[in-house]
Amino acid sequence: MIEPRLKVLAVIGSLNRASATRNVVKHVSRELQSLGADVDVLDLLDEPLALFNPDSAHGAHGFDALKKRVERADVYVLGTPDYHGSVSSAMKNFLDHFWHEFAGKLFATIVASPEKGLTVTDQLRTVARQCYAWTMPYGMSFAEDLDVKNGEIISDSFRKRLTMFIHDLHRYGSLIAQQRAADLAGSEPGFLARWRAQQ
Repeated sequence: MIEPRLKVLAVIGSLNRASATRNVVKHVSRELQSLGADVDVLDLLDEPLALFNPDSAHGAHGFDALKKRVERADVYVLGTPDYHGSVSSAMKNFLDHFWHEFAGKLFATIVASPEKGLTVTDQLRTVARQCYAWTMPYGMSFAEDLDVKNGEIISDSFRKRLTMFIHDLHRYGSLIAQQRAADLAGSEPGFLARWRAQQ
């Protein structure tokens, strides 16, 4: 039996056109594609979202199309710079627009930070937990000019960590996606029973 292709939504949460975050997320996206994944890149600079308003955001122009892209994904690669120990406003705004769509899926985080991005990674894990999503057991962080410079990965150690990250993301993302599909199609108890009732 042929396994379905892993569907990935890679979200670029930097609004700086020359950002290292953008370069790393695009590198990860290309490598995942080479492994057979179906990768959709959402660049919030090119596809901006209005500030989340619970009274109007879900009826905004273009929201339904974006919702379908989010729902379709098995894995979310979330790339953000570290701004004052927190995620970028663009990334937080994207996450605010969704909830049920993330349940039972995998978050994989990439943080550009001179301070290892630990608080930013923890914040993204908190969002995942609140939305009943899984997270990778580690986050990927890097420092601009030390690991990435002028759009190129210059650190051998970072390149090796990225190779591990891409491998793990593809492997465990596929396993979780298969189990999620089985849980939604079956009748066994579990947290996805709540979502099963909505299918």
